Amino acid sequence: MINVEYVSSNGIKLRTLFLDNGNWWKLFVKYRHLIRLSIIINVSKLLVCRTSFLGYHHFVCPTCSKSIKVPHTCKSRFCPSCGKKATDIWIKNSFNTLPKTTWQHITFTMPSELWDFFWLNRYLMNLIPLIAANVIKEWAKRKGFLPGIFLAIHTFGRDLKKNIHIHLSSTVGGLSLTYDSWIRGIYFYHESLKNTWRYQIIALLREEFKNGRITLPSSLKHITSYNGFCSWTAQFYDKTWVVHLNEQSDNMKANVEYLGKYLKRPPIGETRIKLYDGNTVTFEYLDHYTNIKEIMALPVLDFIERLICHIPDKNFRNIRYYGFLANRLRGKLLPLVYKLLNVKHVITSKVYLSWRTMIQTAYRYDPLRCPLCKSILLLKAVVPPSYYSLVSKHEEIAHGYFPLLL
Repeated sequence: MINVEYVSSNGIKLRTLFLDNGNWWKLFVKYRHLIRLSIIINVSKLLVCRTSFLGYHHFVCPTCSKSIKVPHTCKSRFCPSCGKKATDIWIKNSFNTLPKTTWQHITFTMPSELWDFFWLNRYLMNLIPLIAANVIKEWAKRKGFLPGIFLAIHTFGRDLKKNIHIHLSSTVGGLSLTYDSWIRGIYFYHESLKNTWRYQIIALLREEFKNGRITLPSSLKHITSYNGFCSWTAQFYDKTWVVHLNEQSDNMKANVEYLGKYLKRPPIGETRIKLYDGNTVTFEYLDHYTNIKEIMALPVLDFIERLICHIPDKNFRNIRYYGFLANRLRGKLLPLVYKLLNVKHVITSKVYLSWRTMIQTAYRYDPLRCPLCKSILLLKAVVPPSYYSLVSKHEEIAHGYFPLLL
């Protein structure tokens, strides 16, 4: 079993919080009937990332026989290091692909009373991205153009509470409907977008209730008829729905980086965790309304519980593309967009950042250069994991029965 030390400054790892005192296993045993398979898999990946449990690459110096073993990474978005790598790659690929034009970032939210519907009926999370994109597309169609849209589904607030909303970025203007010109000088009108978004979400919930597909929160179990449900949802036409429109910007890179931080990382960065004393986790967050950094302390099991509920199901696509960026259209339409914007775009293969490149970039040294004789180490063997399923080893992993270092 690994030894875990309490840390009272920056440098506290999520793995520490999960493994110390059997925290993760205690939570799992208590709620095992509620914990989804994707949570078990992603937590297990986090705990064994960069250990020999996942196998390793074995390198040897051809001159002096010095050898090193480089453990494999877990590639989970719930892992801070793997999530950051995946985010950096996505940002670089997006910057190389998306057209250099004016963009606008738009956030679609909903009243907190509706959030429970999406946690009890997770399939609904797959439906609202298209609704948000269609709000923009239908408005743009009336103006005679097809925009480029990419968006991310966000399930948490800065204090880690459940909060379903959509972060969407759209070109300001776009391809004419005949695909022969670029339409400019377009402004999205807040009230129009908000009213359409509100209507479509309420209509979605009513339709799903009518067809008997949704589970109601316990506080609404008394509602049994469609008319009763329509009456209950009618109140939300009078509530505040926040649809926030950022300023239009020609800095496409900033737009991509802003959205990128919501894509493939865990709900909290480890640098925000300020203290762990064995019982309580203290972290900071920026209050959205006051713009002041706040401090929150939670019992460690409550903290872990807040984190894991935001792990998506397997194959869930957190990032979606629409308009001329839709996967089925971009091959045909993106070259037209580049041409109409007079952008010389060189088609490049997707960026891939190897562990060696990332270390060279971050720390200014080559991890494959022999520290003794300066020769380049050569790959001798790739050692695969010695198991078939992380799930089969879950209890062993949860108790830390694996080596952290080779």
